[in-house]
Amino acid sequence: MVLEAERGQQSGLRKDRDQKVSALVDGARSGDRTCMDELIGFFHKEIFRMVYYRTGSRMDAEDLTQEIFFKMSEAIGKLDDPARYRQWLYRIAVNRVKDFHRKKSLLSFFADTGGVKEMEPIGADPNPVNQMMEKEFWQHFHGLTRKMSRMEREVFTLRYLDQLGIREIAGALKKSESTVKTHLYRALEKFKGSSELRALLKGDES
Repeated sequence: MVLEAERGQQSGLRKDRDQKVSALVDGARSGDRTCMDELIGFFHKEIFRMVYYRTGSRMDAEDLTQEIFFKMSEAIGKLDDPARYRQWLYRIAVNRVKDFHRKKSLLSFFADTGGVKEMEPIGADPNPVNQMMEKEFWQHFHGLTRKMSRMEREVFTLRYLDQLGIREIAGALKKSESTVKTHLYRALEKFKGSSELRALLKGDES
């Protein structure tokens, strides 16, 4: 009974969130600057986190996040269904990150990048203990995902790091829901009992 009550509460919160987002999208499409600013503020943190994980650089993540929302504000008038806003926004973000990596790969042909850069602390926490724990988390997380195929890694990350639903992931990647479920199943099966997964779970318990 308690579990059912919690699920009902979560469902109600999601419904309230979806209704609020739809109202903001309607306002933004009509040229309401206040609605646009609220919409950006509503999703800024999660889009930044999504981009940061894929770049490893706070500076690049800040720049790309700004570009993503600029592109969103230019194109929002073309969005037909406000209920699909979140997956539409993530599609913009995924494509922008892909463009970023393509350009970065091209530049690597002309200049030495000096090796792989470690991920910067996302919260810029001055506490060295917290920084070390965060660094260890990302090392374990990368260890968990680097053996996945590109699509398995993308689906896995969108589901468990960015917390998108199956339908939203399908919309963001322009894939069918069955394809998304297949890649997610393969990713999960591949790493059951892995040392990286155990390390992540142990970190959650501490």
